[in-house]
Amino acid sequence: MRTDLRARVLIEHNVSRETAEALDLYVAKLTRWQTVKNLVGPATLSEVWHRHVADALQLFALAPDAKRWLDLGSGAGIPGLILAIAGKGRPDFHVSLVESNARKCAFLSETARLTGAPVTVHNARIEATVNSLTGIDVVCARALAPLTQLLTWTEPLLTSGTVGLFPKGRDAAAELTEAEDAWTFTRDLIPSRTDSQARIVRVTSLSRVDP
Repeated sequence: MRTDLRARVLIEHNVSRETAEALDLYVAKLTRWQTVKNLVGPATLSEVWHRHVADALQLFALAPDAKRWLDLGSGAGIPGLILAIAGKGRPDFHVSLVESNARKCAFLSETARLTGAPVTVHNARIEATVNSLTGIDVVCARALAPLTQLLTWTEPLLTSGTVGLFPKGRDAAAELTEAEDAWTFTRDLIPSRTDSQARIVRVTSLSRVDP
């Protein structure tokens, strides 16, 4: 079954042989590190190609021309490291990975080295990093925080032209409603291709609601 899922994902996302081999390395490292560091939900490993790899790759279609990505709370590198592995042949493509946990950063750095992924790993808190990064086309974060908090962290970026792509679960609409109490922004609620109940919130043109 796992082999069938892998083949389906590779075909659906038009993944080259070289990229497929690099993604295989990622999955192997994730599986190995999972035994000593809880990087993902244990029950999701049997469906890693669908639950994690495909879930990350679908973001490319939402920002096809983006070259500089920022992934907040990268953890196991989902979606940031996976995007970097798949995008490493694109000119000037680069992903910044922000993660405060040193052991998770070690996983990200080692896996990026083995796969040749074009990333910079920032072992730091989000609040201490976002203001120092410029030229970011897309900022993303998965399973990290409610949308209101994500908008607070990424305000310096989303008010200056960066696009936010935030995968969310079944509570996406409720998170949007809460966020709109504090923020004005242009948004799209895009159905996930990997989970019928999940949505991807695309955010642009952010500003604070006047008190």
